[in-house]
Amino acid sequence: MAPFVVPITALLAVVLDRLLGEPQRWHPLVGFGRLAQRVEASLYEASRLRGAIAVSLLVGGFALAAFLAHRSLGSWAWLLDAALLYLAIGATSLGEHAAAVRRALGAGDLDAARQSVSRMVSRDTMDMDETAVVRATLESVLENGCDAVFGALFWFFVAGAPGVVAYRLANTLDAMWGYKTERYRYFGWAAARLDDLLNWIPARLTALTYVLLGRSGTAWRCWRSQAANWESPNAGPVMAAGAGALTVKLGGPAVYHGRLESRPPLGEGREPAAADIGRATALVQRGVWLWLVLAFMGGWALA
Repeated sequence: MAPFVVPITALLAVVLDRLLGEPQRWHPLVGFGRLAQRVEASLYEASRLRGAIAVSLLVGGFALAAFLAHRSLGSWAWLLDAALLYLAIGATSLGEHAAAVRRALGAGDLDAARQSVSRMVSRDTMDMDETAVVRATLESVLENGCDAVFGALFWFFVAGAPGVVAYRLANTLDAMWGYKTERYRYFGWAAARLDDLLNWIPARLTALTYVLLGRSGTAWRCWRSQAANWESPNAGPVMAAGAGALTVKLGGPAVYHGRLESRPPLGEGREPAAADIGRATALVQRGVWLWLVLAFMGGWALA
């Protein structure tokens, strides 16, 4: 039974996510975000050292707490592990946000679609046409397939509850502080670098997942030829492979905080359409089941 504890726990977390979705109230990550804001208010200085101290306190402290709680529960620790992994995985929530955009587009309500996609991306959305809305949605689904799904699974398989807690909190701090703005260029450096480090392997495994489950030849070609052009070392492989797997064109210009940014092209084929949103979420969901099957096969090999 022991070799199968980890995959069974992961399966339970995925099922809980599928049945319950993201908690609507009292989500621990919301509370963590508020705590991070207080830590920032107390420690902020345009200094990499101050940022590193803040990240160490927040990520290290909660990862240590998860480790101690796991050890204290003995044979019941798997219940805590399942709960923490469930809270870290956002597959159902990701699909719901994407579906809201698709429904609005299907109803011909571009304004509602813009509002829905604004909850998924940090770019400006109010002047987007339909193709830009779809493109932003697809990019978010593909990238968050790593950040909110496969990355959490990877670190759970590698390091259990402490690993998934450290990964998800580092990802949250990167989303809060990891910007090259005047305020966060130095203070947010540690959060951005830690997130890059923790995502390096998961991003490439996510890209490989997209290659295996989509249009494989196109996905592999796009990954190899386009990923290095993207500013983020981890988002590049994920989104290039994902765009190729769906055989659509992503990337290109986008407006962030009122400034137009020229981004490299991703993928190849046709311009994306609303129907591709469902294809992207299905690609991520198939990947989840593939990872679980491989986890059970690993448990069987160790039995």
